[in-house]
Amino acid sequence: MYRLKYVTVFLISAFIFSCDEGSGPVDENPVGKQLDVSDVVRFEGNAGTSLFTLNARLSTTSDLDVTFDYVTEAFSAKEGEDYKKTQGNITIPAGQRNAVFTVEVVGDTLREEDEVFYIVLSNVKNAVAVREKISVTLRNDDTFVEETEDGFISPDNYAGFDKVWADEFEGTNIDLTAWTHELGASGWGNNELQNYTASPQNSYLTQGKLVIEARRENNGQYTSARMITKGKKEFLFGRIDIRAKLPKGRGIWPALWMLGSNIQQVGWPACGEIDIMEIVGHEPNKLHCTAHWGNQGQSFSINSSKSTTLDSGDFSDKFHVFSIIWENNRINWYLDNKLVHTLTPANTAGYSYPFNQDFFFIFNIAVGGNWPGNPDASTQFPQRMTVDYIRVFQKK
Repeated sequence: MYRLKYVTVFLISAFIFSCDEGSGPVDENPVGKQLDVSDVVRFEGNAGTSLFTLNARLSTTSDLDVTFDYVTEAFSAKEGEDYKKTQGNITIPAGQRNAVFTVEVVGDTLREEDEVFYIVLSNVKNAVAVREKISVTLRNDDTFVEETEDGFISPDNYAGFDKVWADEFEGTNIDLTAWTHELGASGWGNNELQNYTASPQNSYLTQGKLVIEARRENNGQYTSARMITKGKKEFLFGRIDIRAKLPKGRGIWPALWMLGSNIQQVGWPACGEIDIMEIVGHEPNKLHCTAHWGNQGQSFSINSSKSTTLDSGDFSDKFHVFSIIWENNRINWYLDNKLVHTLTPANTAGYSYPFNQDFFFIFNIAVGGNWPGNPDASTQFPQRMTVDYIRVFQKK
């Protein structure tokens, strides 16, 4: 009898000490019951606030209520600006495996990188937390990029010329009657690293301008856009003005250029290439104006190139106008209406001169490759090339 009384007292004491005052009994061995909360990845929204739902789930049901505290914690997303501070206590009732709770996100219309804040779990009772920190990723769904209008502006007309085509990049959608996105991650003959996409993350219109955006994605891969007018807008001769602000950084390679429309028939370099503008991002103040040509089937090109360097600043500071005046047997390159380079058949080293035929336009940002080299720790992403307009004038 004495021993039975002793055991009874011990069991009662164990039950008392295993209880958290005011919160019910506590499971002393909750290892088999794992608590996890799903990460959330959602578009942030454009205005006002919205609620993002998080799902807390158990690996198996519990005979006891499972409770935990949570609180938001800033990371790249800012408290009060991108989300509202939230904290509380969640209960998953005994016999159930799930409970949901919400956090409040603040939307905006500003183009920005995806942003992250955390949900931190604490005071978990009757289960074991798989993770103590849960990520909430606010995906950008905006195209508003605030740009100054500083820089050179070219005339909208020239004496003796008609404007035969222009894209001023107004509206909300890229004009697919003029432009096609080339796609893929083939290296493009230069060991480039980017995957070209048609995603609005990589090319979009904002405030009357086209933006091509090179990005480093969460998986460490690079994406960008390459837009062409092949089969849609092709031209022979004229004055071409392109007003643009350029990206920079090691491994960044923006270009505004042209290829001969017969490329499918004769290949490159026999089709000819006119690089109206190229820079490499580790030399962001240096413009390269180049033409390429060569024999059909040749694996390398002959080229004529001339570079010019800005007196101050670099091409990411403000807009500049990159132009060619393209005539029979002559191409002149201009920066802000100042002559940089000239090409005639006398400069082609005895090779056929392929520039008296139709050409189409290409706008792109490459990442990495033989010429600029690859990005390094100093390269910031995203990098954007902003094009205000392209205008094509031909003689009357």
